[in-house]
Amino acid sequence: MSEAADPAAALADVRRNIARACAAVKRDPAAVTLIAVSKTFGAEAIEPVIAAGQRVFGENRVQETRAKWPPIRAAHPDVSLHLIGPLQSNKAREAVQLFDAIHSVDRPSLCEALKKEIGKQGRAPTLFVEINTGAEAQKAGVLPQDADDFLKACRETYGLTISGLMCIPPLDDAPAPHFALTAKIAARNGLKLLSMGMSADYETAIEFGATHVRVGSAIFGGRH
Repeated sequence: MSEAADPAAALADVRRNIARACAAVKRDPAAVTLIAVSKTFGAEAIEPVIAAGQRVFGENRVQETRAKWPPIRAAHPDVSLHLIGPLQSNKAREAVQLFDAIHSVDRPSLCEALKKEIGKQGRAPTLFVEINTGAEAQKAGVLPQDADDFLKACRETYGLTISGLMCIPPLDDAPAPHFALTAKIAARNGLKLLSMGMSADYETAIEFGATHVRVGSAIFGGRH
């Protein structure tokens, strides 16, 4: 697999698909934020997508983001960066510095680290709690049955403002039930944001209320 021949054209296709999916369920396309997942791709692939108007990007790792993004952001200060991969507690300081949103809050030690850094830096990224809807042992995330208690602890014990939930359905499962479950947990906890859907299933995610879709290969092509 290789990089997309024309990422800007691929971006336009994704935007059209988002608009079509929104129209089908009578949602405003402006209510869905497209996160272009640029992990493993360099500036030469990212710049054409920025030139085509994309301003929200997703990365999986603090280290890669620190190495790659400062010069790009210096040239494009209106770009927003979202951390969509797992976050180690010892990387919380850099994550709060680098990212405008963190989608992978999932354990008390990370909550403690984020609380400390947000207080110290005076900078508060938008926070999503990751839900492990498939209860997959190899994946990060809070189990669905533990979600309500964890969200309460985020607010009351750690003083964190949680804005939404994120999920990654198991690869071999139909994604719809996982999106529906995540939306149900969000609704009963008063959360407005839902980070759901990737290149293969973002249109389904929109049907179930996704406010943020994380699309990488459909824009940039296959990863190295």
